[in-house]
Amino acid sequence: MKKSITLMACFCLMLTTAFAQTRTVEQLKEYEKTLRKIDAEAINSENEMERRNSTYTFIKTLVTALKTPGSFNYPFDSLKTISITKDPSNKFRIFSWPFANEDGTYRYYGAIQINNSKQLELYPLKDYTDFIINRQDTVTSNENWFGAQYYQIIAPSSSNEPYLLLGWKGNSPKTSMRVIEPLTISDGFISMGAPILQDSTGKTVNRMIFEYSKSASMMLKYIPSKKWIVFDHLVPTDQSKKGNFEYYGPDLSYDGLKYEKGKWVYMTNINLTNEASEADELYNDPKKLANPQGIPINKKKN
Repeated sequence: MKKSITLMACFCLMLTTAFAQTRTVEQLKEYEKTLRKIDAEAINSENEMERRNSTYTFIKTLVTALKTPGSFNYPFDSLKTISITKDPSNKFRIFSWPFANEDGTYRYYGAIQINNSKQLELYPLKDYTDFIINRQDTVTSNENWFGAQYYQIIAPSSSNEPYLLLGWKGNSPKTSMRVIEPLTISDGFISMGAPILQDSTGKTVNRMIFEYSKSASMMLKYIPSKKWIVFDHLVPTDQSKKGNFEYYGPDLSYDGLKYEKGKWVYMTNINLTNEASEADELYNDPKKLANPQGIPINKKKN
């Protein structure tokens, strides 16, 4: 008799849990529909102020949606104009997206959501780009972020090392950027930037930034099997344009970083002949406008 009661109680608990999970998914689907509508307004409105107001409404609605229990595992995958990138170990995910200003510059928005089943643990990312002077050397936080749209998270080899974020950054009417950003999350504190990256001169920097012509496209990706980060070698169209990044683009050779004892060491002229994959299009397609997922962020030309 006691066994039957116990089995019945377990069955009822399973039904209750399943019902709660179904209800949560339905709630999040409704939020996603609303977000998709607001997002369309933020992209397609002819007036910059209207687009900006829609972006603020989008942020508020997204935060409300994320307060729903179990939201961390909901993909929001119909929101095509923002990047939602999850840590390979499933500890956190990053929302990031650009806002195109009328003058051809960009402002970035984002947040880091921690996988916390008890409550929403969310850290806003506040774009502070214009106020960061030494961009490769400055360690920042989520409160003074070097804004970017991230498309890949590289997990650390040990718990005392930072993650690495790979991102795209629309910069100005003339140039775009790719970014390698170290990220540390510890005891509720977000640190962005760390002295673990070696640049082409052998100098150790806190983040790596590649700037190039808006009309060009740059590949930046991670090869897990080799623990390499590989990227196009950028050069000016001629030596008289050296230092003027609106004239920089790939020269069909490749450089990279290889992992060595907690550091990422610079490599030059590496062979990528055998590393081609279907995913390469994601990183280097000149037909795609303004972000690594190939989603136009504004119908207007800047």
